[in-house]
Amino acid sequence: MSSMSNSQVKGNNPILEKQQTFVSDLIAKMTLEEKIGQMSQQSSSEGSLPEHLKEAIRSGLTGSIINQVNLEIINEMQRIAVEESRLKIPLLMGRDVIHGFKTIFPIPLGQASSWSEELVSSAARISALEASSCGINWTFAPMMDIGRDPRWGRIAETLGEDPYLCAVLAASMIKGFQGEQLATPGNIAACAKHFVGYGASESGRDYASVNIPENELRNVHLTPFKVAVEAGVATVMASFSDINGVPASGNEWLMKQVLRKEIGFNDLLVSDFDAIRQLTVHGFTANDKEAAYQSSNAGIDMEMASTTYKEHLKDLIDEGKIKLCEIDRMVSRIIKLKVKLGLFEDPYTNPTSFPSLVNQSNLLAAKELALQSCVLLKNYDEALPLNKSKLNSIAVIGPLANDGYEQLGTWVFDGEEKHSVTCLQAIKEFVGDTVKINYCKTLENTRSNNQDQFTQAIETAASSDCVLMFLGEESILSGEAHCRSNIDLPGSQQQLIHAIAETGKKIILVVMAGRPLTLGNILLKVDALLYAWHPGTMGGPAITDLLFGVKSPSGKLPVSFPRNVGQIPLYYSQKNGGRPASEETFVSIDAIKSRAKQTSFGMTSTHLDTHFSPQFHFGFGLSYNQFSYKNIRLDRDEIKLGEVLIITAELINLGKYDCEEVAQLYIRDLVGNVTRPVKELKGFQRVSLPAGTCKKISFKLSSNDLAFYDRNMTFRAESGEFYVWIGGSSETKLKARFKIL
Repeated sequence: MSSMSNSQVKGNNPILEKQQTFVSDLIAKMTLEEKIGQMSQQSSSEGSLPEHLKEAIRSGLTGSIINQVNLEIINEMQRIAVEESRLKIPLLMGRDVIHGFKTIFPIPLGQASSWSEELVSSAARISALEASSCGINWTFAPMMDIGRDPRWGRIAETLGEDPYLCAVLAASMIKGFQGEQLATPGNIAACAKHFVGYGASESGRDYASVNIPENELRNVHLTPFKVAVEAGVATVMASFSDINGVPASGNEWLMKQVLRKEIGFNDLLVSDFDAIRQLTVHGFTANDKEAAYQSSNAGIDMEMASTTYKEHLKDLIDEGKIKLCEIDRMVSRIIKLKVKLGLFEDPYTNPTSFPSLVNQSNLLAAKELALQSCVLLKNYDEALPLNKSKLNSIAVIGPLANDGYEQLGTWVFDGEEKHSVTCLQAIKEFVGDTVKINYCKTLENTRSNNQDQFTQAIETAASSDCVLMFLGEESILSGEAHCRSNIDLPGSQQQLIHAIAETGKKIILVVMAGRPLTLGNILLKVDALLYAWHPGTMGGPAITDLLFGVKSPSGKLPVSFPRNVGQIPLYYSQKNGGRPASEETFVSIDAIKSRAKQTSFGMTSTHLDTHFSPQFHFGFGLSYNQFSYKNIRLDRDEIKLGEVLIITAELINLGKYDCEEVAQLYIRDLVGNVTRPVKELKGFQRVSLPAGTCKKISFKLSSNDLAFYDRNMTFRAESGEFYVWIGGSSETKLKARFKIL
């Protein structure tokens, strides 16, 4: 049974025809109440199976359960469904398996920093195996909202600010979750969410309104979903938010025209948690009955958690407002997924058929992804890597140095602190008895303003050869509904850094956080800065290997870091504008002379009180080596529409370490039917390069890769001139020029 959507199946397919016949015959036997039951997902309290839920399953009044992970209960639910209900239809069992089940990987934004399709897919594969061993067959991931506002708590769950990177990594996750065939044991259905534009919530506040011009919606926010459907994603979830005044869960144009007709998705579309009922809270509908009508009319097949379908769809059908054939079509998509998952053949889960949870292989995979997710942002005077043979003592300071829970990050329902290996534990194990570790937690948590232990921390630092500080955000400070207006280090952490800096000791700062933070007020006080996001179960050993040079950092930023919140939104692929900022015209507010004339310096698009650039650029990340890119070459200077261009360059490892580098390909369409970004990512590859060696790297670029939605919302490539860059970040200068004829 294929995991492909029907829209992708061409020609006669006997298996598909058999599935369709089975689904049609089953729907013909169903009562209206049973159909509505299939469209209703019910939330279950973990560890319990109350009589009312048993009866709902037995009566065919629910087709899916969310948030139950007790295998004994899940198998009992399936038994009731297939042995005691009239039509014996098995259940979909949903769970948010966002970045791991029991083995926890870095948060998705951290995974995106690896720029590794292979590792991201492997993490999803392991997550699927662990979750399915507990009876889960459906996860609500990947989240592919474009994240360009670090105030937004859910940026932690995104794959960054760029639609190309997001699309490529989301497709890798889908492959990892779903495998080649959904019916294969250990595979689970993925869910592309949130359709669409949720990441553009006003002011970075969760659930806030979204206003996106249609051209930007199509060129930026829809891109990952198109790729997800091409990758065969089994389900899609509608967004919570209203978009341009029409909430997604009741947005007929968005769901039927864009998702179904244009993108070609013809599988299960589910609401977000309680989102249909919330149409009334939005002020879009007057009551739950109207909410049920608007959502069903928009084509939302299944209602998650709330009960407007269960309570009102029958009346709406009786009143002729909703056609029964539409209900049948929606139910068919639900049943088809259950067929593809093989649930009619075997709905039960035997845990002995799966590898053990949190096994050694899974832990090694979690460590490898954490290793490649960490981004080295500063390394002044080669402060890193540390050489343990030259150290007698190390100060380890900060609330996140030895907290196995907080390093797991947001949206971890099933991960357990007991499996985590912390940085303090890993450092002690690595250095053994050869180096004395002086530990001072100093702050109870990252939000603490209690400075009572500052004196002890200062003494600890002063008596040690160097200082390792582990600061950032607790996991609760990012994720859904955990948005921040100030994204500096919270609590007294900045003051702690300044106090430790007064000792004159070398400071290595490791930041664990769920978002980009504004770091300008502490950057000059630290010698090295390693950004580890929330690294998951094996964060400690991975970070330790990087600090001591067992491995070289190779992560690259999937999102820009602003200097301050006033710059937001700030992303690398902005438009040029008519008066772009430049170094030549920029004048700092402190340099403005008293009574200066209005036009005495630049009239460009910038802020007076901060530089126009980000603190750290998209794609940026240091290594323990220096890499050099040179000799960019094109196989030709002109191509016709439909042809492919080959771009090459030489990558040189100038250092003494064997390292990996993420080579990146960018383009700019110089003139367009609508204005185009100053740079767009169009390719990347991880390159392993021994010390002192050179390697030729090559990218293929089709004219189809340069297509975009024009002012008439037509998707096409245009003739004209283009720039193309190859380098180690979005700030690369190595450039060539070509034309599409």
